[in-house]
Formats: sequence, C-alpha cells, structure tokens
Amino acid sequence: MQNTNQPVLRRIKSFVKREGRLTPGQTTALKTGWPLFGLDSNTVLSPSTVFNNENPVTLEIGFGNGTSLAQMAEKSPEKNFIGIEVHQPGVGHLLRLIQEKGLNNIRVFDCDAIDVLNNAIPNNCIDCVQLFFPDPWHKKRHHKRRIVQKKFLSLIHDKLSIDGIFHVATDWENYAEHILDTLNKHESFENIVATDFVDRPEHRPLTKFEQRGHRLGHGVWDIMFKVKKA
Repeated sequence: MQNTNQPVLRRIKSFVKREGRLTPGQTTALKTGWPLFGLDSNTVLSPSTVFNNENPVTLEIGFGNGTSLAQMAEKSPEKNFIGIEVHQPGVGHLLRLIQEKGLNNIRVFDCDAIDVLNNAIPNNCIDCVQLFFPDPWHKKRHHKRRIVQKKFLSLIHDKLSIDGIFHVATDWENYAEHILDTLNKHESFENIVATDFVDRPEHRPLTKFEQRGHRLGHGVWDIMFKVKKA
C-alpha cells in the first residue's frame, strides 16, 4: 500500500518566471506561429521527422528574446535549431522573427528545460547544446539554484551525440569558474582546448547586452566541452 504521508520532493528551479506583458505583435505571433513551430514537451521528439531532414541539431536552453537564435538559424540553414524558453514574451518575439525571416529550421518549447530534456528529447540526438548567459544566482545562498550542476551535466551528456558539444557563455566570472570546475570534474566531458576558456566563436552572435558590457569593461567567458570518448 502506498504511503500517502511520504513527503513530496520538490526540484529546485534555476529560474524565476517573471511574465512581462505581451505586445500585440508577440500575441499575434504566438497565435499564428505556435501551431507551426511549437513543440509539445510531453511528446518524444524525432528531429528527422520534425524537420524532415537529417541535418545536425543544436539545442539552446533559455534563448531570451530569440534574436541571436534566429540569427544563427538564418546564417546556418544547413543546421536545425531547437529553442527552449519559459517566458512567453521571448517565445512570441522569436516566433515573430521566424515568420518574418521565413525560417523553417527552428522549433520551440515554452517550458522548463529539465522537463523537456527528461520527457521530449531522445538520447544521443543533439549535436550541440547551447546555454548562453544563464542566471548566475550570484548570492552564495542561491548557488544551489544554478542550472550547471553535475546532475544537469549528466542529463546533457545523455542527449548529446558521440561528438556532441556543450557550449556555455556567461558574463559572471565566479559562475564561469564554477561551470569550468564542474565540467572538469565530470567524467564524461573534456575541454576542447588546452586552456580553460575559448574565444567567442563566430557562430555565437554578439548581443547588444554583451556589446554594452564590453564598452564598460565587463568580461564574457565562453566554455566549450565535448563528449569524452570511451
């Protein structure tokens, strides 16, 4: 007999869902674009079926307003892109860009990335996972909320292909050090370079936020690890 008094374990979320107001354009884009480009997190995804090709797949976790993801998809039509974002204004903005640019190589999830990874993404089907400027949770008491932890990396590893890449960028030095240390300690990943960090690769667009940071003398750290071969 099931013990109904057993406490329910709550997963610590790495984000706080603050919903901004949707603009009319975002509202329209959600109505017209979601039936075409939206994905169901409760249905196991088949990339070759969704995109009708066998092109490499990049998965971006937390794409913000989607501008950089749309730019990457536009510049690389030979690749497929899947974006995950919990905030509806960002989802609406990306769907508007997809339709304005006539892109057909992007699909979108609008829910928690952990749920998507657990329920909708098959193992070994993603060529690159991108995590750009995740919340650093800079206060020490909040470090447990940081998304990059060993359990999360193991989940990412399961979804990546044999030669898959995990690419993280952050403008918070302490978080960069945490990410690097956590990846270095993980038995299934190895750095793609002998040094700790890589220069911003050309395929990662320079955002307006990042440009402003550079003018103010702020640093940005790119980290790229690959699946370690057995």
